[in-house]
Amino acid sequence: MIPLRDSQPSYSKPVVTLLLIAANVVAFFYELSLDPYSRNYFISVYGVVPDRLWYPALFSSMFLHAGWMHLLGNMWFLWIFGDNIEDILGRFKYLALYLGSGLAAGLTHVLMNADSRIPTIGASGAVAGIMGAYVVKFPRSRILTLVPVFVFLTTIELPAAVILVYWLVIQFFSGIGSVAHSQLAQGGVAWFAHVGGFLAGLLLVNLLRPRAPYRHRRDLHW
Repeated sequence: MIPLRDSQPSYSKPVVTLLLIAANVVAFFYELSLDPYSRNYFISVYGVVPDRLWYPALFSSMFLHAGWMHLLGNMWFLWIFGDNIEDILGRFKYLALYLGSGLAAGLTHVLMNADSRIPTIGASGAVAGIMGAYVVKFPRSRILTLVPVFVFLTTIELPAAVILVYWLVIQFFSGIGSVAHSQLAQGGVAWFAHVGGFLAGLLLVNLLRPRAPYRHRRDLHW
């Protein structure tokens, strides 16, 4: 299922969301400018490698991506769900939630793959935190979603809670399945990082609380 847009309006410009997208795009183009050897070295230093964790990499890894689809997928989800969370939290708290979720995702990945020597990169964990925050604040927002039906594609509107909880369940069970594979021998998706980021978003959005003018909005009280 691919979300196309949500029904939840935002009432301010998503400045931080746009800046985060720009930062990820600029970092990706920098990666592309490197020769293969330099690119691999760069990712090995600034990506999260659980076996030899360098703590600044927990932050730098959030802005690196392994390919166009990796980048575009993360930035699309950030654009769909991020503007509303930035709208209600304000820019500073929103950035804190994003970075905090990404940090939690990285630490979860390290915990679940302590012996791995494979660098992990991507904004997926931080974006998962935004999705977790969204499902708390806007569970009944309608998401226009592209859904495959046999060999055809169609669009349907689903509540945000249905889509995002379904996404979380998929991440969790995919992570359980991935435990059987050797992380030392192959790369892959950091499933548990997504789960850790999502759960961090659930927690942080309640700790940070919406800005005062937004606490009485009817669309925040379902």
